[in-house]
Amino acid sequence: MRALGLRVGAAFGLMIAMIVLVYIDRRGYNDSADGSMSLLDCIYYTTVTITTTGYGDITPVSVSARLVNAVIVTPLRIIFLILLIGTTLEVLATQGRERIRAARWRNKMRNHVLIVGYGTKGRSAVETLKTHDITADQIIVIDSSPTAIADAQADGLAGIVGDATRREVLARAEASLAKQIIITADRDDSAVLATLTARQLNSKAYIVVAVREEQNAALVRQSGADSTVTSSEAVGRLLGLSTLSPALGEVLEDLLSSGDGMEVTERDVIDDEIGRSPKWVSDQVMGVKRAGKVYRFFDDEVSALAKGDTLIVVRDASA
Repeated sequence: MRALGLRVGAAFGLMIAMIVLVYIDRRGYNDSADGSMSLLDCIYYTTVTITTTGYGDITPVSVSARLVNAVIVTPLRIIFLILLIGTTLEVLATQGRERIRAARWRNKMRNHVLIVGYGTKGRSAVETLKTHDITADQIIVIDSSPTAIADAQADGLAGIVGDATRREVLARAEASLAKQIIITADRDDSAVLATLTARQLNSKAYIVVAVREEQNAALVRQSGADSTVTSSEAVGRLLGLSTLSPALGEVLEDLLSSGDGMEVTERDVIDDEIGRSPKWVSDQVMGVKRAGKVYRFFDDEVSALAKGDTLIVVRDASA
């Protein structure tokens, strides 16, 4: 819009300059209607001349008027046309580049991560994903704020401005081909609707949703979420624990931070660990995933590790 405004302003400036030139030398022009040139006649002559319409009812007859038309008016007319054609070509070229770029990344997007919302939670999710070998070209961001999408693009991510509760917006982000979908909406009702729409488009994707209130977590899971995170209450619990036990709060903050200190991650069980208790594994085991279900490390169902188990462990992030 800024570029278009500058071009329109320049075009009007050319017209005004030409009107002034014609008005100053108005006695050198002949109007077939009445033989004289008023200010309105000068404006009329300028508009039909600069747009190359040229009805011929007003013509330069004096030597000075013809010289001005040849030396000044004609170049102004050419510049005016260049401004109009240049604006059109730039718009078309920009749209063409955007379509080509969108088509290119859409063709590449398979099993990608779709993130709804690029606020504090969305940014933190992206940083965590990057530390776990997910590259920026595997992530698409949807946000209703153009500023947020500009930030995402500055971070090397593909971004789409739009409402993620709308089916066509999710379709543009290839939600049907996404492997994982992370929803961090500002409101729980928006999170529910976005989850429903995303699940309709993709029945296989693993959907994680951040909710503000614990009472809405069950509704979000019923809408199709595989996992929910209660952001407000989780922060509240962390604040309470940090107040009661600063050391415990420090440890939990260390666990939640990514790429430094301790981290929570998952790995496959190795052959030497099969048949052993989770308590005797070299890493600190927090849970065991078996047949799609997660057990605590002390549950009787996983008292002996089996082939195919996945361990949720606490370990050194640098390892």
